[in-house]
Amino acid sequence: MKKRLLAALMVCALVALPLAGCQNGDKGGESGDKIVIGGLAPKTGSVSVYGIATDNGIKLAFEEINKAGGVLGKQIEYICEDEKGDATEATNAYRKLVNQNKVVAIIGDVTSKPAAAVAKASQQDNIPILTATATALNVTEAGKNVFRVCFTDPEQGEIMANYAKKLGKKTAAIIYDTSDDYSKGLRDSFKATAEKLGITVVADEGYANSKVVDFKAQLTNIKAKNPEVLFVPTYYENAALIAVQAKEIGLNAQFIGADGWDGVIGKIDKTNMDAVNGAFYCSQYTAESTDQRVQDFIKNYKARFNMDPNQFSVLGYDAAYMMVKAIENAGSTDKQAIIDALAKLEYNGLTGQMHFDENRNVVKEAIIIKIENGAYKFEETFAKESI
Repeated sequence: MKKRLLAALMVCALVALPLAGCQNGDKGGESGDKIVIGGLAPKTGSVSVYGIATDNGIKLAFEEINKAGGVLGKQIEYICEDEKGDATEATNAYRKLVNQNKVVAIIGDVTSKPAAAVAKASQQDNIPILTATATALNVTEAGKNVFRVCFTDPEQGEIMANYAKKLGKKTAAIIYDTSDDYSKGLRDSFKATAEKLGITVVADEGYANSKVVDFKAQLTNIKAKNPEVLFVPTYYENAALIAVQAKEIGLNAQFIGADGWDGVIGKIDKTNMDAVNGAFYCSQYTAESTDQRVQDFIKNYKARFNMDPNQFSVLGYDAAYMMVKAIENAGSTDKQAIIDALAKLEYNGLTGQMHFDENRNVVKEAIIIKIENGAYKFEETFAKESI
């Protein structure tokens, strides 16, 4: 399979510009020399690492765009609400952005449950919504105003089942959160695809709450079936706990996961880092790209936020540029004009060459990341057409 590193958008030199407050005008979200774009992200709570990273990427993009002159001759005012990873909080924050701040578009939400709730609420307003990172199918199924920059759960499940086959695995087990749409969607897709590919799913263990911290009963059942590969479609906190507890009971399967694994290394102490050594997960970004434009983004992000970017940072960055490009192509802040422009958009971003399919889901290649010696390593690109 061919390997290639990501093409990326040429970025401007970073200058952190303060974004002034706006005054509401007749056109909603456009007043004087400002265009108001809203954001929704969990900046506090259990999945805040995703929200902060995504929000940072969006901020960096808008600062660069404003430095370069803005869009339609106006500066961007970005207002991001912290929804704490909760669907009700997200819906309330959405209504505030629409009714009080009069935004012309929204980038968000970050995780699937809040994003689905917001997408549903948005149908009465026809607000253009672009989620950078929410993967559940029901997010974009809510309506024709909702678009997605990241892969869907079924796509990731299919990719990782096929990758298990590429690794030569004949048997697989799954451990997943039965209460979470993200986890369930990945599990369903992986299981169906694995069985079609001739991989026998010998164990399929669920737990009923993302706050569960003891997985040894499920892992013991899995160990008894001796699978060659263990698919863990969870977010990084649970993935870390599962990997360490699997090590403790002597479960020696090949770990594979999806994009929720981004951040898992930070949740494992050095003495247990071997628990995830050799694990693979699918992503949409690699810091190992030799493309200078990607390296410029990494340098600018570190300078601005004093931390390394991750996949969520880059997806947020791409989403911000894509929304602005759609506004530019629309030539207006009219909601339907922006939606129509998004549907036709083709964009070469940090996460690859992209366009939207008829269901408003992104089409692009995946990246396989390997965890090796306590670091994330680029393994290869893995295109759906090569599966």
